[in-house]
Amino acid sequence: MDNTLRRIDIIKILMEYVKDELIISNIGFPSKELHHIKDRNENFYMLGSMGLCSSIGLGLALNTDKKVISIDGDGSVLMNLGTLSTIGHTKPNNFILLIVDNSAYGSTGNQKTHTNNTELDKIAKSCGLHTIKTKNEKELRDALTKALKENKTTVIVAKAKAYNEKTKNIKIPPVVIKYRFMNSVNG
Repeated sequence: MDNTLRRIDIIKILMEYVKDELIISNIGFPSKELHHIKDRNENFYMLGSMGLCSSIGLGLALNTDKKVISIDGDGSVLMNLGTLSTIGHTKPNNFILLIVDNSAYGSTGNQKTHTNNTELDKIAKSCGLHTIKTKNEKELRDALTKALKENKTTVIVAKAKAYNEKTKNIKIPPVVIKYRFMNSVNG
């Protein structure tokens, strides 16, 4: 029996653990699925800028004391691998990078990425980052529990099935997403 989670399952599990953490969500389906599961002011839904979710999360973590979680995809991380080196250099104590590795560009039709032979967890480790690779629900829950308690940068590479939940588009205007998120950051 295949115990591999779908991205929506990973996001649902994450949201069981989240309290007041700030979340940056990757463009397309990840943001739509997060919005569908639990819309909140502390969620920043990226509506563009593929490849920059981890960079935006890092920048935010360097400028706030709140815990910051970036939900990124393997395709986006592959597009901007340099961000792992920058994260490894700065290592804010309040940053979690959750890479949903479904070996697909989910938002553009599930075309295959290169994570069938490129191991993002090993790349992150080589950048000096505390990294946990998960392949099932128990491992993910254990990783989230640990990462949310610790005061260090953690990269979680969660293996997933390529699957897009049928969700509605986010109807919140981008400017409203921005201002409500800014208000949650500031206080």
